Amino acid sequence: MNAPVYTNLVLRHSYFEATARSRVAAVLDAGSFREFLPPEVAQPSPHLAILDIPGAFDDGVIIGSAALGGKPVLVIAQEGQFMGGAVGEIHGAKIVGLLRRAALEKPAAVLFMVDSGGVRLHEANAGLIAISEIMRAVLDTRAAGVPVLALVGGSCGAFGGMGIVSRLCSAIIMSEEGRLALSGPEVIETVAGVEEFDSKDRALVWRVTGGKHRYLTGDCAELVEDDAAGFRQGAIDLLAGWNEPVPSSAGLRAEQERLSRRRQRFAGMRDGLEVWAALGVPDPRQVSLIDRDSLVALKKGLPA
Repeated sequence: MNAPVYTNLVLRHSYFEATARSRVAAVLDAGSFREFLPPEVAQPSPHLAILDIPGAFDDGVIIGSAALGGKPVLVIAQEGQFMGGAVGEIHGAKIVGLLRRAALEKPAAVLFMVDSGGVRLHEANAGLIAISEIMRAVLDTRAAGVPVLALVGGSCGAFGGMGIVSRLCSAIIMSEEGRLALSGPEVIETVAGVEEFDSKDRALVWRVTGGKHRYLTGDCAELVEDDAAGFRQGAIDLLAGWNEPVPSSAGLRAEQERLSRRRQRFAGMRDGLEVWAALGVPDPRQVSLIDRDSLVALKKGLPA
């Protein structure tokens, strides 16, 4: 008996489940990545060593240069599988150094593959200072005319300080599986109680912080499939027509006013379902069920 023949079979590799190094290899042009501070010259965190906590030679973040669609880019990729991608002193210094290099060399873009729950509490103030330095470096890089694109689709999402950093970037590309917020669900539940936010209600978590929600509310520029090819093409498409004005105080004030109006519009709402209804989605409960292309079409049909 002959074995069945399958045609048009496409192998997909989940971005959500991938390691930082496999994301770098799959998103960028093949063979183009050159790592800065590779293993033989790396400096693991001295703070973790003092606490007898195992470190990592790259301290949970990879930086380097590469090409994307033939254009030169600099790359940051956080490893969510090491301490939840949390930012410590060495981790943050590598990111800041890469961004400062971008402001000087002016590549086509910086790709920031965010996968982090925020600050590494083991390093306390050092981690908090690192986050503030990253924020400043992102804005300095954008002011130098270099777009910084945040790619959010990892298992740790973009929370805490890295949630703020992501929103400071020029644009965000997310998958449905990606999550973006200031405080993580577990943090909210711990501080305010399960009545405020049930972190075990996974459907609620994604309705409030997930990629579909962020796309509908305009927090991310591109919604892509959960694979490296989707993130790669999303970044290429954004850069193809890129014409971002240099950030200015007037532009920042306008953005703050827009966010203030949005806060008033959605005041008191506790679930993405309520927000989607307010946006004009005819059947909010279908949002979680429809595919990426259908959601993109749905957004185009919403009232301005």
